[in-house]
Amino acid sequence: MAFLSHLNPIPSFPSYTGPYKVGTIDVEIPVSELATPSPTPDPTLSTISFRIFYPCETPAKPPKPVYWLPDPQHEYLGAYVRFLGASHRLSGFLRNLPFLRILSYTTIPIIRNAKVLRGPTKTKRWPVMIFSHGLGGTKNAYSHLLGSLSSHGVVVIAPDHRDGSAPLSLIREGLGSTPRHVEYKSIAHRQTPEVERQRDDQLKIRLWELGLIHEALLKIDRGEPLLNILAAKSPESMSDLVMFTSALDVHTPGSISWSGHSFGAATVVQLVKSVYYAQSKTTPSAYQPLFKPSSSSQIAHQITPASSISLLDLWCMPLLSRSTRWLNEQPLPCYAADGPGGGNILAILSDAFYKWGSNLNQLKRTISEDPSSDLSSNGNRPAPFIFYPVSSAHLSQSDFGILFPWLTRKAFKANDPARTLRLNTRAILEVMRRKGIEVADTSALDMEEAASNGHFPAGHIGQDPKILLRDGSVAGWVALHLGNHKHSEEAANDQTRETADPMEAVVQAEMGQMGRK
Repeated sequence: MAFLSHLNPIPSFPSYTGPYKVGTIDVEIPVSELATPSPTPDPTLSTISFRIFYPCETPAKPPKPVYWLPDPQHEYLGAYVRFLGASHRLSGFLRNLPFLRILSYTTIPIIRNAKVLRGPTKTKRWPVMIFSHGLGGTKNAYSHLLGSLSSHGVVVIAPDHRDGSAPLSLIREGLGSTPRHVEYKSIAHRQTPEVERQRDDQLKIRLWELGLIHEALLKIDRGEPLLNILAAKSPESMSDLVMFTSALDVHTPGSISWSGHSFGAATVVQLVKSVYYAQSKTTPSAYQPLFKPSSSSQIAHQITPASSISLLDLWCMPLLSRSTRWLNEQPLPCYAADGPGGGNILAILSDAFYKWGSNLNQLKRTISEDPSSDLSSNGNRPAPFIFYPVSSAHLSQSDFGILFPWLTRKAFKANDPARTLRLNTRAILEVMRRKGIEVADTSALDMEEAASNGHFPAGHIGQDPKILLRDGSVAGWVALHLGNHKHSEEAANDQTRETADPMEAVVQAEMGQMGRK
């Protein structure tokens, strides 16, 4: 009866391949309950919102489904339709069409409010990653990648940014209150002073939110009371968050991993640099910091040269603002004299972003030891890892590739989005392992390894060094060199590399949004 699954019109996700079940909890906390590491950029933002993905115990009873579209579903579906270019009136009609309504039935293979599993690590705490979404993203839009990481033993925090980059976000003042809507803000993608100002304003909100989320995680791990407006029973209930007491590795400096996609990847770069260089005494007068936490703030102690970052389709334009040019020319913290070099950095590009030459060159500068130089080089220090999966689309980095494989295949010539996310997961986990972070082994199935008898060996078979090799060991997984020299696999793929106009690459990248103006 397996063939019947292909006839099911409802988009669905494959199961996670790690050894752990994945739980989830939605969190919305009043800003008043947290110590803000920097002044608020927008006083109307009264809460922060995020979803937690975490390894969980298997429940005694079959869990209720967790739907991919958040409540209220009709409003989120209409917001996505407007994000794609429809007017408010037209979106009200389109969201009721059957081929869109079926998204309301799509579920995520996670368990709501399941009991967190005790960590098998030496510290009995789970490693933590904070993941920032891109334009058109939400805390749900990367559920398969983040759930896959959690199934391998990582607690992943997915913020819902309220900067106007999500199709829709709701701000709730309390139980029973009418939510306030923050809708998508259409901003041109050509670099002008006005666009720079608008993107800077968005980054100010994003960085401030990440600082507050970090503060929240510290309090959650310490078991301190926090009001979760989205708590299952009542906002006063602590039962949902108290289970994370002493379960999160968030206090050790450099222990939290940072990741993001597109604008979210730019957010991560801006965050770690803003925090690390916040107390620099050599900043020029033209530099206008977007986020400047005090030296005594907790996040100033967290971000260190040991901090690990993974960047999916880094969109560099938001980093090139004239007001933050000085910061853009500073190296990432890992290149400090006492840092490990580029081995803590992973960048993964889709085909569109690989073919977008100016953005690729800027990415290489951004993650090099000297971003102020036109020559991207690391000297004798470990180089960052840069890969791109062949025949992938920008959407392949998110849930949209899996939910709409026919769209990514027909429109963007992308194949097997599920494999693209498996490759991403493998690479992120292996970089974490190399840093000494304890995560579960990659499965034989994910490593595409077969035993001599033609069958996959049972269980999990250890670490996954092949995924970070630069010799083409993994089919369709091309390593890129930081400098002008090309590895053989990168050179071989140049013959099929198209000369893509930058705006065309971005149009493809963000579902047409970046070419709107």
